[in-house]
Amino acid sequence: MIRIPYLKILCLTFAFMLPLSAQATKVQEVRSPGGITAWLVSEPKIPLLSVSFSFLGGGSLDLPERKGTGNMVSGLLDEGAGPYNSLAFQTKLEELAVRMSFSAGRDSFSGSLRTLTTNRDAAFELLRLALNEPHFEAEAVERIRRQILTGLIAARENPNAIAGRLWFKTAFADHPYGLPNKGSTETVKAITADDMRGFLGKALARDRLTIGVVGDITAAELGPLLDRTFGALPASTDIETPAQVSMQGGGTLKVVEKPIPQSQVIFGSMGLARSDPDWYAAYVLNYVLGGGGFTSRLTEEVREKRGLAYSVYSYLYPMDYTAIYMGGVGTQNTRVAEALAVIKAEIARTRDNGLTAEELANAKTYLNGSFPLRLTASGRIARLLLAIQRENLGIDYMDRRAGLINAVTLEDIARVAKRLLQPDNLLVVVVGKPDGLMGDKADKK
Repeated sequence: MIRIPYLKILCLTFAFMLPLSAQATKVQEVRSPGGITAWLVSEPKIPLLSVSFSFLGGGSLDLPERKGTGNMVSGLLDEGAGPYNSLAFQTKLEELAVRMSFSAGRDSFSGSLRTLTTNRDAAFELLRLALNEPHFEAEAVERIRRQILTGLIAARENPNAIAGRLWFKTAFADHPYGLPNKGSTETVKAITADDMRGFLGKALARDRLTIGVVGDITAAELGPLLDRTFGALPASTDIETPAQVSMQGGGTLKVVEKPIPQSQVIFGSMGLARSDPDWYAAYVLNYVLGGGGFTSRLTEEVREKRGLAYSVYSYLYPMDYTAIYMGGVGTQNTRVAEALAVIKAEIARTRDNGLTAEELANAKTYLNGSFPLRLTASGRIARLLLAIQRENLGIDYMDRRAGLINAVTLEDIARVAKRLLQPDNLLVVVVGKPDGLMGDKADKK
């Protein structure tokens, strides 16, 4: 953990959250002398820099018997690199007030860097060392391993974690999506430093690299920094990508018995790819049905009218090799069956009848009106630049987004509702002691 002095934390946090000017959202494509591409929003008025980057792959590159390797690597890249041992590297980050982090998702291995402009060159050098010359020192490896194992052991008793693991295992079996991204206690115990170096050798290649940069830097200044930081990585690596996969287990109910007063429920079916022409209609539809928090139809029916749960939700989840439509609810054991019946009935009603004109108009107003809130901090914008590139949405996406949402019609909603909403084909996992539910009994592992 980075131990930045308290005053620096206050100044750094406040500065990173300062709203950028309207002109600052102009996105430039920067191509370095060495051919590395990044998207840049330049803001010279704020003496800070946020960088987000990712490599395609992530946890999907883990060997099944070493599942969790990517996640373990993400915890170790800033634990010693180049001339610095673990303590010296962390001390250097602290002295420079640099924030560096890494994470391994199902489809990507990502990182971020935040620094004051005055420390820019030194910060990028530390990032270069972390990516190219990590140590994987024995002490650090075992310390991070213990942290991960502690989390995994705790997750064994967490109802939401149990439900999520079983849902994905049922839906995707032996596909990488069917295995827990952080691994199991058995696989994590087996991971070696050589396994982690092997993961980096596969995952970190320039042809799978995407970068978003926001802050006090020009395109001319950024190009050479990109080459110095990422230029030594291999141009490409020979990896076997996972196959496209469809969700299995539709229409199945699985119950993991656990002696707790409230059951946790996860449900889902096949969804829509981010590139699907119906994406924006599905996005608006889901906002009204279950994505709009306290304003959604599911909340109205489940919480407000019947008091069955505090929270119920749904969301679109497109991944690189599949797309799913997920939701969840937590409720008393005695009311799980009723809550599920209400949820399925509302999904069916929306599938059959679509939305009202008022609901469509209100959804568009909210989705467009709330979007600028995502542009009020440099780190958020950098992550957004990354996502726009990953999904091939185009460099002018932020200018076009409102129009794409406004173009959705009631006819679009009706068509997509029939495609997307499948109440009879939901894979449902319940963890708890639900009364009156006759599902397949499953083990919490």
